[in-house]
Amino acid sequence: MERKLNVPIKDENLSELNAGDVVYLTGNILTARDQAHKRILEEGAPLDISGAALFHAGPIVKHDDGVYEMVAVGPTTSMRMNPYQSDVLDLGAKIVIGKGGMDDTVREALIRNNALYVVATGGCAALYVDAVEEIESVDWLDLGMPEAIWNLKVKDFGPLVVAIDSKGNSLYD
Repeated sequence: MERKLNVPIKDENLSELNAGDVVYLTGNILTARDQAHKRILEEGAPLDISGAALFHAGPIVKHDDGVYEMVAVGPTTSMRMNPYQSDVLDLGAKIVIGKGGMDDTVREALIRNNALYVVATGGCAALYVDAVEEIESVDWLDLGMPEAIWNLKVKDFGPLVVAIDSKGNSLYD
């Protein structure tokens, strides 16, 4: 099945999606790697992450005359977020976008929170950047460009494959 979702997730029933389904996201997604996840748990999120789609990505961003422009944004290895991801999901995030598998604590958090882990294809950073309409904001730039939280307005961001669904079914089993 192929499905278009609006983010942040509000009323969409994510339990209808199954491992192997393809999704496209429209709305806002937030990049967040391990240092951002760690800080979210230590200090709280700088933005509302209720219903959020969190993208494990370290974007390349050009900064000219006070304007940020996304050059490339592709997935990074998600297993680095394993120590933090389940707790961040418990704060309300609904979709995690990444690359590779995640551990059973994350799978259990996805079930508990009716959330999804979707994978983006590695090597497609130029393709994904085409779906970024605007960088709405950046937080925690002190962590460095790849570790900062970039709030991206996107349209039909994908294709993304549901790797672990909200019932715990996984393409990695």
